[in-house]
Amino acid sequence: MNKLKNTIVKRKKNRYRMVIMNDDTFEEVVTFKLTRTSVYVMLSTLFLLLTGLTIAVISFTDLRFLIPGYGKQGALQELRTLKMKTDSMEHVMQLNEQYFMDLHKVLSGNQLEEKLDTTMLKLPKIENEYQ
Repeated sequence: MNKLKNTIVKRKKNRYRMVIMNDDTFEEVVTFKLTRTSVYVMLSTLFLLLTGLTIAVISFTDLRFLIPGYGKQGALQELRTLKMKTDSMEHVMQLNEQYFMDLHKVLSGNQLEEKLDTTMLKLPKIENEYQ
């Protein structure tokens, strides 16, 4: 077991040389000295950078609207506008329903349950224009 572990560690530390050559002149253009560990670290870093860049481009640009089920551009603003309209329409419907119920009571001859005291009303003062 110990011998196997030593061989794995040695293989990871072995240095390899990667040479990029010009095919016509056989001139060495670039030379790299690599180990298996450094290749693994470089590939992992490259993968993480590309994944992060792809996620950032999709989430911070309008490309996110091309994803099925994400929604359309401006849908949130439209939703807010529709919610405000719905709330105001519900309020108007409640007022109309109360008005029709009171109108039905008056037309059927039933008096309203509450008696309104008009002396408690605060009317605006009318200024005399002739003075």
